[in-house]
Amino acid sequence: MAEKDEDLPRDAKIVKLLLKSMGVEDYEPRVIHKFLELWYRYVVDVLTDAQVYSEHANKSAIDCDDVKLAIQSKVNFSFSQPPPREVLLELARNRNKIPLPKSIAGPGIPLPPDQDTLVGPNFQLAIPNKRPAQPLEETEDEDAADPKPPEEKTDMLQNASQRVSFPLPKRPKT
Repeated sequence: MAEKDEDLPRDAKIVKLLLKSMGVEDYEPRVIHKFLELWYRYVVDVLTDAQVYSEHANKSAIDCDDVKLAIQSKVNFSFSQPPPREVLLELARNRNKIPLPKSIAGPGIPLPPDQDTLVGPNFQLAIPNKRPAQPLEETEDEDAADPKPPEEKTDMLQNASQRVSFPLPKRPKT
């Protein structure tokens, strides 16, 4: 492993030392590359802003004040500070004053009402009470050629167009 450390660039060694100083011992090798990418991007952004500030002040080169101003603007506009602890505690107290609703369901996982679920049947089956008129007229013309009795023909027609209907519960309007 010492041979690998010697092959690393100076910046990667610094990131590795930072991780070690923070107590991070086990990490993927890509973590170092991600930290370096973040680090380089941050430096480029700060130096670009410092150059803009330097040009605005009609300076020929970037100086320490420009870099400090760029870093301060990054800190002010990129990172937000969390609210003070007292404010968070007050928000928690106010939220916790409202009791949770009491569960009216029995043991187990409470399920939503049937009208709010997607697992109910989404189809209707219907059985017509009358026989269709069209197929019967055609069968009268074919009676002479077809030796089957008329009772069998009507049974076949009923079975071909048979549907079943179940009423679905109506959903309450909200």
